[in-house]
Amino acid sequence: MSTSGWMLLCVTGTFLGFILPRRRPVSSRRPDDLPDEATFVTLHIAAMAAPSLRAGLTRDSARKAVCHLRILLGTSAVAVSDAGGVLAWDGGADCHRAHASEHARIALASGRSHVVTGDAFACGTPDCPIRGAVVVPLVVDGRAVGALAVYDTALSAVLVRTVTEVARWVSGQLELAEFDSSRRRAMEAELRALRAQMSPHFVYNALTTIVSFVRTDPERARELLMDFADFTRYALSGARDFTTLAEELHCVDRYLLLERARFGDRLRFTVRVAPEVLSMPVPFLFLQPLVENAVKHGVGAAAGPGEVRVTVEDAGSEARISVEDDGRGMSPERARSLLGGDSRRGRGEGGIGLANVDARLRQIYGEDYGLVVESELDAGTRVNLRLPKVHPR
Repeated sequence: MSTSGWMLLCVTGTFLGFILPRRRPVSSRRPDDLPDEATFVTLHIAAMAAPSLRAGLTRDSARKAVCHLRILLGTSAVAVSDAGGVLAWDGGADCHRAHASEHARIALASGRSHVVTGDAFACGTPDCPIRGAVVVPLVVDGRAVGALAVYDTALSAVLVRTVTEVARWVSGQLELAEFDSSRRRAMEAELRALRAQMSPHFVYNALTTIVSFVRTDPERARELLMDFADFTRYALSGARDFTTLAEELHCVDRYLLLERARFGDRLRFTVRVAPEVLSMPVPFLFLQPLVENAVKHGVGAAAGPGEVRVTVEDAGSEARISVEDDGRGMSPERARSLLGGDSRRGRGEGGIGLANVDARLRQIYGEDYGLVVESELDAGTRVNLRLPKVHPR
């Protein structure tokens, strides 16, 4: 833990001493009891405030966190503000609440902490016990986005340092909230890119295939057109992060039926799925790009017939998924370049789709859940992955 972190725990322990349960007289307690208990209480209260702050600086999150922050600081009142004014207030001293926005505005404008005392702090209420305020900006990515203002009956250097450290901790939670938000936006952008990537060649080939059946087999053309509409409706549906494995496999089935109509007997495919995993949550549109890549390598790049195999196995807390083709395969170096998203070599060959899916899985589940590509020249390619059955939090 950093020096500042230890200072927060020790200094805050001074303020929290009065709220600690006294199970036996102080004189009979071990000398290290109070510091240990103060540390525990400090961490416990901080943990209670953290989830709200991780939602970002909003009126709702400030309202949920401000009471914990006041207990953490042990002061008369605490205000959390943004550029628009006071988001939440907790404690007494309501006579100073009207001035809290102005106190925060000064901190936001300067980006620096300041102490308000004396005539500048007078509220005009007789016998008001509050003697001053410590106001510290909340900084995210170098920008002051809000302020933490603490009001108490007496100010001291210890209080100023404590409020500064608590404000730094709050700023850290808001930084994490911004990171979470940025990560979600990045994932949404990748998902939009994946939708936009729906190969124009596939669309053209599918429609050309359907047109070729219009005169010779109108009923088959109608069925294929319905399959195409079903596939595109799913692929271009409203933004969502997750779906069920059953829905994802339905999309894959529509895609393979359209490709089977195009390649005829050259394309063989099997889909083998354990029923127990059909309802598990999976990332939206994660499987079809892998199958499309297998079709390209297994059939599109070969002169003769090819086979694509999709297997989903129940593995306890996880599902194990593999997409395999018996096409021309590739070297290990080529496989690494595809997963790395080499746009020069991967474009048009499934590389962008593979890299996109690999990155999304790692972002959602962690680095242990990316794609594993097994391939050998003239021996086909198999893409393996694992997915937890539990929806990620």
